[in-house]
Formats: sequence, structure tokens, C-alpha cells
Amino acid sequence: MKKLSLNVDHVATLREARKGSFPDPVAAALIAEQWGADSITTHLREDRRHIQDRDVEMISKLIQTSLNLEMAATEEMLKIAYSIRPKMVTLVPEKREEITTEGGLDLILAKDHLTQFVKNLHSSNIKVSLFIDPDIDMIKVAHKINADIIELHTGSYANAISDQDKYKELLKIIDSAKTASRLGMRVHVGHGINYHNVAELAQIDEIEEFAIGHSIISQAVFVGLPQAVKEMKSAINSKTK
Repeated sequence: MKKLSLNVDHVATLREARKGSFPDPVAAALIAEQWGADSITTHLREDRRHIQDRDVEMISKLIQTSLNLEMAATEEMLKIAYSIRPKMVTLVPEKREEITTEGGLDLILAKDHLTQFVKNLHSSNIKVSLFIDPDIDMIKVAHKINADIIELHTGSYANAISDQDKYKELLKIIDSAKTASRLGMRVHVGHGINYHNVAELAQIDEIEEFAIGHSIISQAVFVGLPQAVKEMKSAINSKTK
């Protein structure tokens, strides 16, 4: 059974549009896990554009599943991780001007820094996932850095226009997932995944978990969050054993 981690960032984005208190991403997290989400993901950005510190603290305390805290590899975020103690941290690249995360970490460029950063998180018994592009070289470096999990950036696959380009990107994901699994790392995927393109990814045996936010929250506008979560859980497990 493949798992779904609901990213509640987009609920916070709606709230921050009016700088009010509604809709509350904490409430969304609680509803989502009641209706099948296996974990909750939040991205606490440096500029706090959507998720706030209070959200992370409350979600961590109240959910019955587990929290995946997405964050940049900075000293500020390390201190927050030490305080919150999420089950898992996913290290992601971060640019202030981007609308959403645009690509994976450059592990080669930041290898020394990330090696120590991962070691620090492990010292607090926090599992570490690295958000990377589906690239074999990056997979091998992730293994050397001692990542527990890799989350493959599926944006190029999701945004491919032609069937040929989509298939090309799918092969990259398949090869990367198999390589990571052989090296002993768990495989998650995320970015741009929706109800229409998830089926092919769901056929890849090595993928354990899907981190999905925007498409589920968008669907929830029309059918409600419980139904939107149920529909995605069904989509990712409809043809799995």
C-alpha cells in the first residue's frame, strides 16, 4: 500500500491572502489524516510566506500520524527541527523569488555542508530526506551523504507536453528510484503530481510515498477535503498489490 503525505501549505496560502486565521492548515491536517492521509507535510520557508512557526508546532503536537518538515539547510531551521522533533525532515532548495520549489538540491555543490547537516539531524533521531532531481549522479551522492530517503522532483514529468518527453522523464524517475532502492534508500516523489498523471508513477514499485499538496487542495474546493484525500489515496493505490 503506497502512502500519501498531504502538504497543507496551500491552505496556509489561502489564509495568508487575507492575513487572517482561516482557513487553518492545522485543521486541514487533522481532517486529512482522518480521511486517509498517512502523514502531513509542511514547508516552513525562510520568509514565512505561508506556513508559520505556530502551524508547525500545532500540527506536530496534534496529529496522530507523523510530520514531514520541509526546510532549507540553514542554522535557523536546524534549531526549529531540534525543537519540534518531526519524524522526518526533507531538505529542499529555497529561493525567495520563486513561487514554488523549482528543482532539486545540488548535492554535489553542497555535499560537505549537507553531510554535516544530515549528521546533526540524525543525532536527534530525525530521519532525513533529500529533495533531488531524478539523476543517477545525485542519487549516488545522496547515499554518500547518508540520506535515509530521497524525494524525487517530478516537476519535469508533470510539466512535459509531448508523450515522448513525458516518457523520457518517466524513465529517469524509474531508473533513479531503482538505483536509490538498491543503495538502501527509501523513495518518495513530489511536485506537480495530480489526479491525472499519478497513475504511471503509482506503478513504480520502489516509490513508497507521494507528497502532494496543490492538486488535492484545489480539488477540495469543489468536493471537500475528505473526498479529495480519498480520491487521491484511491488513485495511487488503484492498481497496486
